Amino acid sequence: MIGVSIVTYHTSLDELGKCLSCLTSPRISQIFIVDNGSEKRIADFVCQYENTVYIASENRGYGAGHNIAIRRSIAAGYKYHLVINSDIIFDPEIIDRIADFMDSDDTIGQLHPKMLNPDGSLQYTVRLLPTPFDLFCRRFLPDSWCRMRLDEYLLKPLSHDEVQDIPYHQGSFLFFRVDALKTVGLFDERFFMYPEDIDISRRMHKNFKTLYYPFETVTHFHRAESYRNVKLLWIHIVNIFRYFNKWGWIFDRERDSWNSILKSRFSDNS
Repeated sequence: MIGVSIVTYHTSLDELGKCLSCLTSPRISQIFIVDNGSEKRIADFVCQYENTVYIASENRGYGAGHNIAIRRSIAAGYKYHLVINSDIIFDPEIIDRIADFMDSDDTIGQLHPKMLNPDGSLQYTVRLLPTPFDLFCRRFLPDSWCRMRLDEYLLKPLSHDEVQDIPYHQGSFLFFRVDALKTVGLFDERFFMYPEDIDISRRMHKNFKTLYYPFETVTHFHRAESYRNVKLLWIHIVNIFRYFNKWGWIFDRERDSWNSILKSRFSDNS
């Protein structure tokens, strides 16, 4: 049994409908639409879909919205919970195949598939745990100034055609084992938006495998809105500060150790 959550906020109905049309696996018990905008048009729209529950919510952030649904999956006794963005589409059958793969190894706590851009090119959505310099370069400097550093951060030298155990998964498609979430905890609601995926992935990685699984693919219509919206950029910056205040700015031994392990694989796949 699988629970699914999508957090919406003034979301396009066309976009949401395309995503919901992919969530037709018979293993999906319930789809929770947590609407941080509390819009009647969203409520009216989702009632057309089977096994879909609309939840109007105060906007306390992305992770907090998903936590509302995850708690319901825990209460219902579901085995897995999928956190997904509305701007994702995929073959509906991949849900069954991912669940089968997770069933084969109960040490897997979290799984992230290969993610493609709409043109079929690879999105680099599994990464090193970031340093402040990595995020500053990525956000504020021309790519040409720190190309090698950014390529390392995005794990471009790593094989993306092999299963890899990686401690940072981008949060647009996270397939969780519910028992693992009970162990490590849910999204940290101190993060309104953006670094909550880094935080939960690395907490999961301490106790379980957090796998990049390239044998299933999804398409992500990634908008990168904080690159264009000043308000979202400020939210991003504030929450990144909170992340480094929690885990360490310069001194983060766990980050350094796990990143070194990943970098040691670069030469094997070059």
